[in-house]
Amino acid sequence: MKQVLSNFISGLKETKIVSNFFNLSSIQISNILLILLMYPIITRIIGIEAFGMVILANTFSGLSSIVINYGTNQSGVRDVATYANETTKLNQVVSNTIWVRTIIFIAYLVLIFFLQWANIRYYQFILLSSPIVLAEVLNPLFIFLGTEKLKIYNIANLLSKVVVILAILVFITGTKDSEWVNFIIGASSTLAYAMLLTFVMLKHKLTLHLPEKEEISKIGKDNFFLTVNNISVHLQQSLMIFSLAKWGNPLWLGAYSICDKVIGSSRILIISVSNAIYPKAAQIYKENVNAWKAYKAKMGKLIALMFLTLSLVLFIMPEFIVHLLSGERNQDAIMYLRMMAFVPFLAALNVLNVLDLLLKNNTLAIFRIALILFCISAFTSWFLVTQGLQNWFGAYTLLIDGSALIMYEYVIKRRSNTNA
Repeated sequence: MKQVLSNFISGLKETKIVSNFFNLSSIQISNILLILLMYPIITRIIGIEAFGMVILANTFSGLSSIVINYGTNQSGVRDVATYANETTKLNQVVSNTIWVRTIIFIAYLVLIFFLQWANIRYYQFILLSSPIVLAEVLNPLFIFLGTEKLKIYNIANLLSKVVVILAILVFITGTKDSEWVNFIIGASSTLAYAMLLTFVMLKHKLTLHLPEKEEISKIGKDNFFLTVNNISVHLQQSLMIFSLAKWGNPLWLGAYSICDKVIGSSRILIISVSNAIYPKAAQIYKENVNAWKAYKAKMGKLIALMFLTLSLVLFIMPEFIVHLLSGERNQDAIMYLRMMAFVPFLAALNVLNVLDLLLKNNTLAIFRIALILFCISAFTSWFLVTQGLQNWFGAYTLLIDGSALIMYEYVIKRRSNTNA
């Protein structure tokens, strides 16, 4: 066992996987530090009820950002990696990506304009969260991932998070300021991404040109299933928040939002693992399918062990974590977090299954699983909240991630048996 682990680590050192992981993880760790530093301050200033409203608007903006991204973070990484040394084609990939996002963002602004007459309870929070969505239009992460050069992106993200913390300390003084929290977060990200995009455009001598209608149509078709899956994944995690906002009460929403941010932070780390190994995984799969299977098995064990450790910490220390984030010993939040503790472990078990289907371009299977999970999520969140089953709110994410793992395993094994 010791020899196997030694050989595995030696193999990793020969690639950029370790470098990618630590560079990207440090970006995500800065996000986690932002939570640990910012949210305790916010909840002490504005209270747990207003905190729930902030997270609700943040979640809505996150969903909108996924639509605007339209799967380009995933397809873009592949295309940039493929054409990294071909300026003309790289320029086309970057330009098409930015224009697609811009077109969808314009549609988003129109939607927000008309929502003012929809009598939405949290409209002002949603309106002032728009900079978060604008930031996604400019986000050049796909370029840095595709070229496997993340240090500058990492530094810019870290600095933007520092700016957010300082701005919140200065400008957020009471409950009346809670609407501006997401505005500050989004404005800082927008500025950072604008500077990064300008830097990378100048470095690679790229220009934004108007795309052909056929190019936009191709992206629209190729990324449709991927986008629906991304939306479904986000909704699976956030439908409970929307349900609590609609049918629950502010105290439930605030307590659940704290736990959702903790679990969300673990998902960010899992995504960083996936993004770090994506370029190398694509190369291995292209060269030899059996080599990919062996690599997937070895990497899967390591990832599972990492996040099992995290899950155990969450299960053992929910009181400490909730008190750290909220400044109080909220019993509902403690109960929810203990029930949700093993969600990171389940998600980690499934992360390479998702990557496997992406590498095989089996987006139809991903799409079908996403639709089933959405239906499960919608019914479960509605049922739990409308029936007032607050003791079981924490089981929601456990059920969804467990169902996802089962379905992905089934699809992959069935496909393997068919090809055997």
